[in-house]
Amino acid sequence: MNGAFFYIGLGVGLAAACGLRPFVPLLLAGALASGGDLGVHFSAHRFHFLESGWWLLAVAAAMVLAYAAQLLLHQAPTEQRGRPTPLAAALEGLAYGGGAVVFAGTLATHGDVWWPGIIGGVAAAALAARAVNPIIAGARSRLNDRGAREALTLYLDAVALVVAALVALLHPLGYVALALFAYVLLRTRARGGERYAGLRILGR
Repeated sequence: MNGAFFYIGLGVGLAAACGLRPFVPLLLAGALASGGDLGVHFSAHRFHFLESGWWLLAVAAAMVLAYAAQLLLHQAPTEQRGRPTPLAAALEGLAYGGGAVVFAGTLATHGDVWWPGIIGGVAAAALAARAVNPIIAGARSRLNDRGAREALTLYLDAVALVVAALVALLHPLGYVALALFAYVLLRTRARGGERYAGLRILGR
């Protein structure tokens, strides 16, 4: 039971980190697993690709392409005016997919049924994305300097790396991360509701 508590925390924490930005958490998890470090493993045959060289290279290439689309094609990585850009939609799909496979791979490695990890991983990634993406989108809309706007993505990658690294070091922190994202999401929605109520009062 104690073992399950720890590795489920690892899986859910890595999935939540993918919800912030999928690339760095997947690269870190794969690198740790290939070296057999910190209890991160994907030894189950179905998910062994998560620590293979071709997979890590593909994730790194996707990260470079995402930055290229953002900087060269001026694609915002979050919603703009309430609508997702093509890059934002692609990143959201990658976040959900990354969260799903890393959580399912963690369960499969420990001999558990893997498919609940697909559901749990998508849910954890979605929670983190819903909590953080509106904050990043709002910050981008308030910044006039383009360099500062684009730097927000670097900060988000750094936060995703920190979350994934902390969870890898101490697996139960995955539950803490999930609770923190839930709190941020509830607070953001509460403030949005208060702002909407204020606008309705002013409009009367």
